[in-house]
Amino acid sequence: MNVLFIYSLNDVESRKKPVQKPEDIQLGISYISALLKKHHHTTKLLVVSRILDKKNRNLINNYIEEFKPGLICFTAIATEYQSAVKIARFIKTTYPHIFLIIGGPHATLKPEEVIKDTFDALCIAEGEYPVLELVHRLENAKPVSAIPNLWIKKGDMIEKNPARSFLQDIDNLPFPDRDMWLEWIENNTMRHAVLLGRGCPFQCTYCSNHGLRKAAPGTYVRFRSPENILAEIREIVHHYMSCREIYLEVETIGLNKEWAIELCSKLEAYNNELDDPISYGVNLRVTRHADFKDIFLALKKSNFKFITIGLESGSERVRHDILKRNYSNADIINTVKLARTYGLKIVLNNIIGIPGETIEDFQETVRINRICRPDHTNTFIFMPYPGTGLYETCRKMGLLKGKLDTEMERRKATLDLPGFSRKQIQKSFIWFEYYIYRGYKPLYKILARVIRSKLQSRYSLNTLYRVLSRSGIMKKLIKRLRGF
Repeated sequence: MNVLFIYSLNDVESRKKPVQKPEDIQLGISYISALLKKHHHTTKLLVVSRILDKKNRNLINNYIEEFKPGLICFTAIATEYQSAVKIARFIKTTYPHIFLIIGGPHATLKPEEVIKDTFDALCIAEGEYPVLELVHRLENAKPVSAIPNLWIKKGDMIEKNPARSFLQDIDNLPFPDRDMWLEWIENNTMRHAVLLGRGCPFQCTYCSNHGLRKAAPGTYVRFRSPENILAEIREIVHHYMSCREIYLEVETIGLNKEWAIELCSKLEAYNNELDDPISYGVNLRVTRHADFKDIFLALKKSNFKFITIGLESGSERVRHDILKRNYSNADIINTVKLARTYGLKIVLNNIIGIPGETIEDFQETVRINRICRPDHTNTFIFMPYPGTGLYETCRKMGLLKGKLDTEMERRKATLDLPGFSRKQIQKSFIWFEYYIYRGYKPLYKILARVIRSKLQSRYSLNTLYRVLSRSGIMKKLIKRLRGF
């Protein structure tokens, strides 16, 4: 059977090449596509922008008419869901015979709401084998019924099937289908991402993992074997010869020290085979009084260049009482210092505008960043995603007034906090790089980041930023700033 995947993005640089780099591909549908291909089905991917305009409709029509899918699969987080619904309504009106299914975090967390929309079915939790079973039923004209993980419409009735257990041996899955993304990627020479496992053991209130872990029985946190991970890396390097950097996706490399060291040992041995070694990056969750010496030594030997650490807030009160992240500022500072002794660069993640945060709390975030002096920051404005603990906190605090503005997701302030106004949050986001790097980095570099943050925080300015970037004007502007 022909199966079409439709993936919607909001902020895109180019309609023709909306995915900026291989690292940005959506691995969930990539795994499903790979399993379908293994069972001799044909898959195709269509990436569209969030706004369903006439141009997107024409694109959808062309793909459906040419590919003739019997099934169309959608995935969505909360902020992309309405885009998926609009596309599904258009398709169901024009092609009522095509079966439509949606999965992903929003469908898993809010199935009662999602099933009311246009889709013929939704998938809760992991989708590989439920979708494969659905395809077999559709292909052989068998009743679409009694498929674990699927809620299926039956006229006015809804068949709610129980979820099968989380996959325990994820080594048995084929490696994700990266080829389906090639026509959509702007720069295919940049780093790729490899998923090391599934699930998260932590209970951060801004994240949906606490809800997702309840969606199915069985162990939620699972790791792939080092041998299986290395086999995928070998395949990527062989198939995409320009790839010299890989980001290893995992909630934290520090959860299982023996497993992490064994993985690093295999990566080190693999690099010894290569004339041009592969470099790596990975995420590390700091925990109270943790000792990462052995892990950092293993990372250094296997050519890891950087680690990403979630500071989130420099306020210990905000982290402990609101975010449920239990580590001290000393733990963060000491981990950063230790990592640097092993030659690792530091990326710090920060969130601004957390419900309950004050301007003084934000100043603590600036202070800890200035002490750590990260090599790079990933800084976002808090977005209350439905299904998370902090979304309910926002609702109880009366902060959710009307429809959530998702236009410039995580770059535009949506909440007006009692101790941290929307205007202050937006200003803090725009000037964040200046606050933490002034006196440490050249002024022209800081101001370039400030200008970029300003341009990317509003839709109209972000459109201008894209035009300037693609025309080379931004590079000229940075050269001028360098002269100040």
